[in-house]
Amino acid sequence: MPRRRSSTPTEGELEILSVLWEYGPSTVRQIHNNLKHGRATGYSTTLRMVQIMTDKGLLVRDDAVRPQVYTPAQSQEKTQLQLVDHLVQRGFGGSAMSLVLRAVSAQRITRDELAQIKKLLERAKGERG
Repeated sequence: MPRRRSSTPTEGELEILSVLWEYGPSTVRQIHNNLKHGRATGYSTTLRMVQIMTDKGLLVRDDAVRPQVYTPAQSQEKTQLQLVDHLVQRGFGGSAMSLVLRAVSAQRITRDELAQIKKLLERAKGERG
């Protein structure tokens, strides 16, 4: 029985999505050229990844133009929410609180980020309370 493909992007797929979110609709050549230069992949690898991502529903291909142009199927924000949800479910047993506690205890949060988090919590408290 073939393994079901995940709709959650892999690390390599996220790199391609990041290029498209930054530069907008692009051809495979443009995607390949805009990938991090430290990545030692060939054009055919980029092409194959784009094809797989299209099959998975992560990218949309515009066949009306040549060469074909690809765009992300979802916004960056929606994809990030999906990734966070996946992480909460798989890595933290469904507990968003555990994720937030680990993120804060990792001490990678700047003062500005902490202030923004406090504002979000106050806003959420006001909406629910």
